[in-house]
Amino acid sequence: MLGKIPFGIAMLLAATAINAAEIIESTHLVGFGTAKYSSDFSHFDYVNPDAPKGGQVIYAQVGTYDSFNRYATRGVSVAGADTIYDTLFVASNDEIDSHYPLIAAKVRYADDFSWMEVDINPKARFHDGHPITADDVAFTFDKFMKEGVPQYKVYFKDVKSVTAKSELTARIEMNKPNREILFAVVQGMNVLPEHFWKDKNLSEPLNEPPLGSSAYKITRYKSGQSVTYSLVEDYWAKDLPVNIGRNNFDKIKYDYYRDETVTLEAFKAGEYDIREENVAKFWATLYQGTNFDKGYILKEEIPHRIPQAMQAFVFNIESPYFKDPKVREALTYTMDFEWMNKSLFYNQYKRTRSYFQNTEYEANGLPSSEELKVLEPVKDKVPPRVFTEIYQPPVTDGSGRIRAQVRKALGLMKQAGWELKNKVMTNNKTGEPFVFELLIYSPSTERLAIPLQKNLKLMGIDMKIRTVDTTQYIKRLRDRDFDMVSAGYSANPYPSPNLLIAWNSNFIDSTYNTAGVKDPAIDYLTEKIVENQQDPDALLSYGRALDRVLQWNFYVIPQWHISQFRVASWDKFSRPAVRPKYALGKDTWWVDPHKAERLPEKRR
Repeated sequence: MLGKIPFGIAMLLAATAINAAEIIESTHLVGFGTAKYSSDFSHFDYVNPDAPKGGQVIYAQVGTYDSFNRYATRGVSVAGADTIYDTLFVASNDEIDSHYPLIAAKVRYADDFSWMEVDINPKARFHDGHPITADDVAFTFDKFMKEGVPQYKVYFKDVKSVTAKSELTARIEMNKPNREILFAVVQGMNVLPEHFWKDKNLSEPLNEPPLGSSAYKITRYKSGQSVTYSLVEDYWAKDLPVNIGRNNFDKIKYDYYRDETVTLEAFKAGEYDIREENVAKFWATLYQGTNFDKGYILKEEIPHRIPQAMQAFVFNIESPYFKDPKVREALTYTMDFEWMNKSLFYNQYKRTRSYFQNTEYEANGLPSSEELKVLEPVKDKVPPRVFTEIYQPPVTDGSGRIRAQVRKALGLMKQAGWELKNKVMTNNKTGEPFVFELLIYSPSTERLAIPLQKNLKLMGIDMKIRTVDTTQYIKRLRDRDFDMVSAGYSANPYPSPNLLIAWNSNFIDSTYNTAGVKDPAIDYLTEKIVENQQDPDALLSYGRALDRVLQWNFYVIPQWHISQFRVASWDKFSRPAVRPKYALGKDTWWVDPHKAERLPEKRR
């Protein structure tokens, strides 16, 4: 019989048992809602599990590349560079923020989110046959913290450590318990091979293909011109549920072209296979010819309700021209969307008005009582119209005459200290003319910017359009060396912690914070969104409230969106009967030999 436990130790053990966090074990991680698939699922619903393997698909890219390192802070990375590494988990494309195991086999974590342990699949291998271990996971996190982009270190500042508890178990310890950050560490982590990267700087360009671990590896390339990925024959994870019915092409090739016009003509001539069109005029007028008439090329419009990005002319609010919101609002009146949609876009688009477009988080109508409550602590820090007016980008009659809009814009400019003198918009204090630069890299963007340029001229404002190559564009974007760009903000299916990187002032160095926003009300709302990830009702209120505040600060001139895929492809592909809810799903397509036989030999 065991001896009696001393009273003090017994009390200590009892207290520890009472206060100990519950341990949760799972094969998946769900950031939002509940998981659709069970732990023993066989494949995603949107794949054909019997899809044949084989054939080649060729895509096109505009521009060039000078690096194989997706994570470098200099240079332009080759297309597809972010797909050569397997991740710990894989996101499902018919759910929002649900992830299922790839390199990881399962996880354990405390229900207070103070720590997590990730078990590695013992079969996981890099392309050289080297096992993927917990040391590689720990190395990857440390590498990104030391040499990755600055926002990575800021975003994961509450992570105390990522260490190898054993060969196949990595442990994450938090300085400050945080569910979203803890999950984010592992959900989509591309695990780097320590034995390849340990003597290389992650922030520098790479002139050779790196060692990877995914279904594909680079097997051929011409620097700056093309790159070919080949399916790995002995790929370790080909039979995992997340990969069944996916990765069906033997080869994936990217060819580079100098501009969009040349790229389209190359497609029609059979130089590559699939093209998603984003230029309305091209789609309406140029997708025709012999290969279309013969049925060799399919032209399809595939409807969807996928959340849409805020594509826009984005102000750099650090520019002296655009510090004043009244100036930014004034310039929104000079974009005649209705005329552009009719004359340039063949009425294919809708005007974007929300940073949560096509979701329930879009701010419509006046604030609800719940939104008013969440806005109360920052009421004096947000534009008053948030509470009294419904935001809507200016609307014209489509005739091309915008005198009424110009009058409103001139009134706002006058309030901001600018006035039209001798047909030149002039600063009342300095006498300086209003001259700014729109930075672009694509000729097709220039075509869309010219109507804006002409309307600004009516106000005496000189918008110069500066076209640079992609390398210069990316550098100037990173350096915030611009007045305005035609860019935008990623689609938000729900108010996620990623909003911090785009809007919170603690991430001002992030290239995703294109406008350069530093605003206490927006900081407050984005931080509250992070705190309330497990409260759907609160998220709804905070998301809509954030949308309103962003809208009424006029950080952008909203452009347009289209809720359908415009896809043209050489008719050699088949695809599953079900398309994933949140993607086109090209990774589930396959080459159909029977279709390919009907095509000219060049495109089979």
